[in-house]
Amino acid sequence: MVSSGGLSCGAHMAPHEVHLAQPTARPPDYHHALSAARHRVTSANQWTESQLMGRRWPIGCVALEITQRCNLDCTACYLSEHSEAVKDIPLEELFRRIDLNFDHYGPNTNVQVTGGDPTLRKRDELVAIVRRLSQKSMRPALLTNGIRAKRELLVELAKAGLVDVAFHVDITQGRKGYGSEVALNEVRKEYIERARGLPLSVMFNTTVVDRNFEEISEIVEFFVRNCDVVRLASFQLQADTGRTVLGRRSDAITIQSVQEQIEKGARSPISFDTLRVGHARCNRYGMIFVANNRAYDALDDRRSLEALLKRMPLLSFDRRSRSKVIATFVKGILTSPYLSFKAAGWLLRKAWQAKSDLWAARGRVNKLSFVIHNFMDACRLERDRVDACAFMAMTGRGPISMCLHNAKRDAFILAPVRLSGPEGDCFWTPLSGEPMEKSAGTHRPPNPNRRAAKARLKRALAAAGAAVAG
Repeated sequence: MVSSGGLSCGAHMAPHEVHLAQPTARPPDYHHALSAARHRVTSANQWTESQLMGRRWPIGCVALEITQRCNLDCTACYLSEHSEAVKDIPLEELFRRIDLNFDHYGPNTNVQVTGGDPTLRKRDELVAIVRRLSQKSMRPALLTNGIRAKRELLVELAKAGLVDVAFHVDITQGRKGYGSEVALNEVRKEYIERARGLPLSVMFNTTVVDRNFEEISEIVEFFVRNCDVVRLASFQLQADTGRTVLGRRSDAITIQSVQEQIEKGARSPISFDTLRVGHARCNRYGMIFVANNRAYDALDDRRSLEALLKRMPLLSFDRRSRSKVIATFVKGILTSPYLSFKAAGWLLRKAWQAKSDLWAARGRVNKLSFVIHNFMDACRLERDRVDACAFMAMTGRGPISMCLHNAKRDAFILAPVRLSGPEGDCFWTPLSGEPMEKSAGTHRPPNPNRRAAKARLKRALAAAGAAVAG
């Protein structure tokens, strides 16, 4: 059973439940989707006055995987052993899934264009995918390891409507020449400069494992120093899923311990429990304001924030422009004298708290958000967390919880895809990339390449041994 705070472990799904689980059925319209989201988080005992899912939007984010290929071999990879054998899904099918996503969740939905690494897709196709999402009034984000995400590509994608770029950089990727998480700040700095000045919200993803846990605070210090460009830092706890060779994470890595590391790096308390995004055991969100390289908790006034969520109209913020975000926010507050009064009081308190740093920074203030994602092990999926999931993966038959998708990935990526043509329908085969007249069902996967898995494990053990020796 789940406690009143939703923090104790829930009942786990049995193997047959995982096997039988299906994507979410399409709702009649957006209002039904919003109501269904509220019902799901309420049933999971996660409804609060500051819960965003079911109040402001029906879902947090949807992953659109446009390739299973990757140019890195992460020791904590969530792909399956068969992913590399799968050909890229036809553009026609991806467009259909984009439309399906809109039918499920409506406009302003955050859609993560991901993989594998999406930059391995043909450049014109990647641009077309981003443009299609933007034309459907959704918010496309690019999740990439950054190796092929050069400045020219980012410029073209921004013109096509890209809103966010999230660079995944961490020690599990085995990048040559970087022996620690802190050393990878050199890579992060390079990526920051690539995106500087572009109308994009820049984010960074870091997988938290035993090897880099103690360095998280130093990574946070780096993000604070570079928050003039970096808008969000996401820390994702290692999960035993996909083709990872790390197994289950140690008991030392928890939402609470990662939160403490973030606060240590920011040198400020951060209210991670004010806003609720889906399930409390899955996601935590915090935000700071930075003036003169000094951090101040932005969400420490729960009552004012709850009043804001209750009374402020549903607004669409353009994350690509700080000035537009501020203008939209101020406009929303001015719709209500009560909100204007509460906001003025909050602003004066914050200004007084940071008065010396505001003076030193000549009034320049930046915002930096932190997200903690606690993904589940494939064999330990909790029913209530799956039911209240805020991060879905889009399949050919609709969206499904990302953790559940990772646990049974082959069932989706190896399934033949129906394509329509002038001569009738045919089925595209993921393993050959060729069409066939009739569906033969999900193909039997090839034997996993155990030598590759063992090689990854050998590298991981060698790296761990080197770290201990050092």
